[in-house]
Amino acid sequence: MFARLIGYLDSVRSRDPSPHSRAEILIYPGVWALGFHRVAHWLYNAKLYFLARVVNHTGRFLTAIDIHPGAKIGKNFFIDHGFTVIGETAEIGDNVTIYQCVTLGGTNPANGKGGKRHPTILDNVIIGSGAQIIGPITVGNRARIGANAVVMEDVADGATMVGFKARSTLVPAEEWMKEFIPYGTMPDCEDAEGNRVDCIEKLESELKELRAEMTALKIAAGESNSPKRSGTDD
Repeated sequence: MFARLIGYLDSVRSRDPSPHSRAEILIYPGVWALGFHRVAHWLYNAKLYFLARVVNHTGRFLTAIDIHPGAKIGKNFFIDHGFTVIGETAEIGDNVTIYQCVTLGGTNPANGKGGKRHPTILDNVIIGSGAQIIGPITVGNRARIGANAVVMEDVADGATMVGFKARSTLVPAEEWMKEFIPYGTMPDCEDAEGNRVDCIEKLESELKELRAEMTALKIAAGESNSPKRSGTDD
């Protein structure tokens, strides 16, 4: 158990350069919230729902992080700073990082009955500050959810979601393979001259060039297919 705790603290330290020791990490609200949740989840599985809620509300009071006892959370989960809400049927994989003011929210069934209402977050996902992930959707492995994004549809493995309503951008393979990028930020790209540019701007520029090339090809194809006039006059 002690080795597991050390491993967890080291996993947090690998994602957060600010602590100078493991002892500092032990007083993080996200670490305490996860500890309260482990107890509450055990009580929830034992059908001791009231006691599970007592532990849940105690943890929320002390940490400002609300994790429903029914939520399933994997290894090395890290909430940086806090003010996060995680719903009852949410499922979170291993090595997931969530920044402040994030909601893993659920849809409200019209029939009033429970069911899968909250997101499933797969392994190595990074969720930026203020993001809202709503409904029984799946966020793929190593996906990144940008700050303040609102996600209501499934997210492909390795995709970065930005905006409201969030749209997907492709992430280069060499960026996708990086171990950790804070806040799920969009990586920089380089243009033809080697200058660093925003990836979205680069993609939009490339799309504009492709459209111009397609237009030129259509014009050329139209001219080649047009009937040729005879060279003799009457």
